[in-house]
Amino acid sequence: MASIGIIGDFQASNETHVATSVALRDHDATWVGTDEVRSPHELGPFHGLFIAPGSPYVSLDGALAAIRYARESSVPLIGTCAGFQHIVIELARNVLGIAGATHAEYDPLADDLFVTPLSCSLVGQVLSVVVDPSSVAGRSYGSALTGDGEATERYYCRFGLNPAVEPALAEAGLVVSGRDHDREARIMELPDHPFFVGTLFVPQASSPDHPLVGAFLAAADAREAAARHSL
Repeated sequence: MASIGIIGDFQASNETHVATSVALRDHDATWVGTDEVRSPHELGPFHGLFIAPGSPYVSLDGALAAIRYARESSVPLIGTCAGFQHIVIELARNVLGIAGATHAEYDPLADDLFVTPLSCSLVGQVLSVVVDPSSVAGRSYGSALTGDGEATERYYCRFGLNPAVEPALAEAGLVVSGRDHDREARIMELPDHPFFVGTLFVPQASSPDHPLVGAFLAAADAREAAARHSL
């Protein structure tokens, strides 16, 4: 059974945190506070990392270190809501080399805002997302998508990708694979990674058996099996 590290600052009153735990109920899942990520080597025992909702995180640096470790070490990763947002920041800082790249929730007056307030808050909204069927996300959804390639998802966020920086992120390899009907980014992924997907929505809140989470867990299980067979 794969071991999953849930990177986030758990609160029992947060329904997205409860939903995350439920979605991982059949795996060996452990919550790791963002301020507990002091060295990437501490994450080595995990076969997959789930970057949880709930920002601002106690430790921005801890969250980014976990994301970087998964990206550079080919560890399966899924990030939802705040996880999506911090994937963007990590790529901007460590791939694009923009040291000051940040999130408006931490510093609204920063020069290099890669995550900015949405024109309209999506907290409590249930909306459609159009998914590229050839993408990792699209293949993960499979038959769960409508004939038009759409899924209906639940949102809890007030911040999203700054559209102005999308081309730079695409050059760094982070591509948009799901958009809303206004063409704004709702799913981003690294296509060449075993599994590295961020969603602005919270799939585990829509269903404890969501196909995106299932695909992430399958990738983590494959990593665990490969490690076991190499012994």
